[in-house]
Amino acid sequence: MKPTDRYPSPFESCVPLDKFDSLIGRHELLPKSSQYERYATIYCEDSSIDYVYQVVSGAVRDYKLLSDGRCQITAFHLPGDIFGFERGTRRRRTVDAIVPTIVRAIKRGELETAATQDTQISSLLLRMAIEDLDHAREQIVLLGRKTAIERVAAFLLEMDRRLPASGMMMLPMSRRDIGDYLGLTLETVSRALAQLHDQGVLGALDAKNIALKNRARLYTMEI
Repeated sequence: MKPTDRYPSPFESCVPLDKFDSLIGRHELLPKSSQYERYATIYCEDSSIDYVYQVVSGAVRDYKLLSDGRCQITAFHLPGDIFGFERGTRRRRTVDAIVPTIVRAIKRGELETAATQDTQISSLLLRMAIEDLDHAREQIVLLGRKTAIERVAAFLLEMDRRLPASGMMMLPMSRRDIGDYLGLTLETVSRALAQLHDQGVLGALDAKNIALKNRARLYTMEI
């Protein structure tokens, strides 16, 4: 058992496509699929919250642009993840694709109506809200108290939990995106990865592929 198995990912809102189909199919809700090229916008900050989305393939980033042009990525959404369910009527962040991506959309109002009639759907939405809150709390600790190498270790463990392949991770996001997620510069992320490689924690490294050799050591850095 991996050390991380004792600590579930905050992204348990990943729902198999067929299971989600089964849930919403009972209410004759038909999601609309759309394809996005790399860096194409799915929705923008301050747009109306009309739809809830699920990633079919690819990956997207959820981010906030600050007034001085800096970018803070708040989440990455991977296949199966449901996103875009927010309180209020206007979006607080922007979401775009980081690789060629297919997402499907379902009208928020229809999903909320179904939730009033179906405890399984309402439980799913509640779980998503709780997990988003848990993730936000983890990010506060990560950005406020952890060192650069601890942040990178935490990120690698998160991706190890969420990506399907074991041992070799094919990361859809760039190192700059990783830095914007962790509050680090591109150069700092690259140095931290090189340091982990030199320590024998990571194996082969390139721009998108990282091999994990010592999860236990990585876990001790993350905590």
